[in-house]
Amino acid sequence: MKYLPLDARIFIDNRKKFTREMEAGSIAIFNSNDELPANGDAIHKFKQNADLYWLTGINQEDSMLILFPGNPDPKFREVLVLVRPNELKEKWDGHRLRREEATAISGISTIVWLDSIDGLLQPMIHLAETIYLNTNENDRKSNLVPVRDYRYAEEMRRRYPLHHYKRSARIMKSLRAIKSPLEVAVMQTAMDITEKTFRRLLGFIRPGVMEYEIEAEIYHEFLRNRATGPAYGSIIASGDRARILHYVSNNQECKDGEMVLMDFGAEYGGYCADLTRTVPVNGKFSKRQKEVYNSCLHLHNYCKSILRPGISILDYTDKTGEEATRQFLKIGLLKKEDVKNEDPENRAYRRYLYHGISHHLGIDVHDLGTRNEPIRAGMVFTIEPGIYIEEEQMGVRIENNFWITRTGNKDLMANIPITADEIERLMKKQKN
Repeated sequence: MKYLPLDARIFIDNRKKFTREMEAGSIAIFNSNDELPANGDAIHKFKQNADLYWLTGINQEDSMLILFPGNPDPKFREVLVLVRPNELKEKWDGHRLRREEATAISGISTIVWLDSIDGLLQPMIHLAETIYLNTNENDRKSNLVPVRDYRYAEEMRRRYPLHHYKRSARIMKSLRAIKSPLEVAVMQTAMDITEKTFRRLLGFIRPGVMEYEIEAEIYHEFLRNRATGPAYGSIIASGDRARILHYVSNNQECKDGEMVLMDFGAEYGGYCADLTRTVPVNGKFSKRQKEVYNSCLHLHNYCKSILRPGISILDYTDKTGEEATRQFLKIGLLKKEDVKNEDPENRAYRRYLYHGISHHLGIDVHDLGTRNEPIRAGMVFTIEPGIYIEEEQMGVRIENNFWITRTGNKDLMANIPITADEIERLMKKQKN
């Protein structure tokens, strides 16, 4: 790993939170993600199962966690399962965790090797009435590949058909949505790295630069600050391409007179940052560009003022839509007749703002969390309104990350330049 060791209390506390929600007489089993094949004999870069990582901090393939808080033997109430270090494999693929290293990361004292797990696990299963198994139940998931969690669930139900089974995902969805101060401290590091990167870009962007050159600068600054890399595929979209929400080609020239929308964030210690800024390629907003930018910033600040405990995502979105309508009337995107005659199921403002305003953020960029229940203190959200104008070949989006507090929210990216005047001043300063 590139990042510095995290505080093991993060994972110790997370396991305590989970076991408190387990039924009496139950056992829970979590598996690492698969190593996925690419072409030939290559594999894709390994990405750990987010739930297993949240509970252990372990980033190694072929890992398992067994939680059995009612085990008569206290030594086996938490068991971390790792692949046995192998000298030949390490010559090819590098170092694998030893027991003491895994304990230092996770806070789990009982470490066993994967090749001996069957003999240990079966007696534990026989002692339990209920088995919690994990599934990836992120509402945005659309992948139909039969990954390890689902294969393992099928195997367990075949081997132990008379046990009761429960979904760990129902518990994880609630727990992972609430970030502890220790978790937010790790996220803050990811955001601080992202801030350094944005400030670097303000001195780099100019007419003629290629979108992929900006992406290269982002990756460079991430790695030199110990980030694992990008938290997601960076979006570098100049000109009319800024209207494409998930534009990742990043292969065109940034031209004089255009704006460039940049949506990127660092991953550090398994946690994500998610920033969007839109800046003028030549360092100076045109009058119209600044008008649209300031309207988007107004929406951003309005969302910040209402995103607090107790509000629902539905109510939050409706209120934002009302404010967007007022702003779009003000800058000439909508007419009063458009609003008067709008379809309630497809409101007029949606022509220029056609995505959600916020999402949960954490180990996953689109992290686990409810969309139906009121927002609670401890959640971390993005705020990212946008304005996309096809007839003007223009797109603007502004995004920061917020930790919800009992009385409101805390902007975790408050130090990152956000106003049009700040951006122009810094771009001019860094080019002189």
